[in-house]
Amino acid sequence: MPLLELENLQKDYGGLRAVDDVSLAVAEGAIIGLIGPNGSGKSTLINLIAGSAELSAGRVIFAGEDISALAPDAVFQKGIARGYQEPSLYFKMTALDNVLLPVKGQRGEHPWYAPWRRYWQRDEIKHAEAAAAVLDQVQLRQRFDTLASDLSGGQMKLLEIARCLMGKPRLLLLDEPTAGVAPKLAYDIFRQIARLRDDYGITFLIVEHRLEILFDFADYVYVMHLGNLLAEGGVDEIASDATVREVYFGD
Repeated sequence: MPLLELENLQKDYGGLRAVDDVSLAVAEGAIIGLIGPNGSGKSTLINLIAGSAELSAGRVIFAGEDISALAPDAVFQKGIARGYQEPSLYFKMTALDNVLLPVKGQRGEHPWYAPWRRYWQRDEIKHAEAAAAVLDQVQLRQRFDTLASDLSGGQMKLLEIARCLMGKPRLLLLDEPTAGVAPKLAYDIFRQIARLRDDYGITFLIVEHRLEILFDFADYVYVMHLGNLLAEGGVDEIASDATVREVYFGD
């Protein structure tokens, strides 16, 4: 059974259909690419999966459960985290504090326990240790006390991935994780993604325009165009598909 299944997804904005009858499956433990020209509906599809956009039709099935009607926080609780094309960070907070934000079930946030430090102090220490370990995973441990605003563009992307990891996701949705990043660091980001998949079994669905990088790491690729699913297949199959080449390069 796939970890994620999309069944006939549709999203309308007035008279515009941004996503039109899209069905796809994401195998657990895979790195899946989602590509297509600008305006093809990729980011809208990610929003539908994450619950930040309401479906017009269709179903989102995650780990065998229909999550189509869930709010974004409930989707997150189920095990789906997402990153944005522009890192959505708290720029006046440190890297460590940013990573601590998504921790689930923090006792100190409960009104019954918050006034009494002894009930949550030990948990806070454990959370800080876990956050430091996550920063280590993305090679940002040495920047733990740096304000997010003082990180480089690539480091901001890695920090957003780290923050997602603190939610212990089974599926991580990434929208152009290498946008605006120098080529060397872009490859480093994808190496980190591959390592997180290999070491922790996290599944990735990644929107990416830098095909030369994505194709070195993806297990399978879906191609969208004008809201529809145009093609799907392995990297070699997609790279040699005449229709895909025409859409991208006018060949």
